[in-house]
Amino acid sequence: MGRQILLIQGHPDTCQRHLCHGLEDAYGQGATAAGHNVKRINVATLDFPLLRSQHEWEKGALPPTLAEAQSAIAWCEHMVLFFPLWLGDMPALLKGFLEQVARPGFAFAAEGKNPLAHKALSGRSARVAVTMGMPALMYRWYFRAHGIKSLERNILGFVGISPVHTSLIGLTGNMKPETASKWLSKLENLGRQGE
Repeated sequence: MGRQILLIQGHPDTCQRHLCHGLEDAYGQGATAAGHNVKRINVATLDFPLLRSQHEWEKGALPPTLAEAQSAIAWCEHMVLFFPLWLGDMPALLKGFLEQVARPGFAFAAEGKNPLAHKALSGRSARVAVTMGMPALMYRWYFRAHGIKSLERNILGFVGISPVHTSLIGLTGNMKPETASKWLSKLENLGRQGE
């Protein structure tokens, strides 16, 4: 039986297709062909406000436009996030989306005096597929992939999602078609495996 897989497209540009969109499609095709159940969220098409206070995050209502996204996160067993690296991190729109959906009472719950005792999204795994202009090895080793590590530890790990695997795709600005094709094949294979 296939896995329940959620693909989250975090590229904020709705005016044209980017490599992130191709990678998402390749993963989705592989997953569907292998019998996995796939749902998709395109963050750029959702209308939601940014959170501006801790009180709003803890006590405010989830924007109605994100109810379906939160349901898809609860449904999935594995999620794959696709986004371009901007200023060393995920685009602000994707960060704002994750802040909105990962709220107390949904993503984690208190027990006694420990506000983080229950990580409500435990039992799920994730893959993060990131495109960037610099060489991926430079980002991983020289810059220590700080943005990705922060996502793994402070967002996904915070709510119990583990393990988290990464696919870092560098030099996208001058990528040759054969290199892009190899990456698309790799993501399609990962989709088939549900990883």
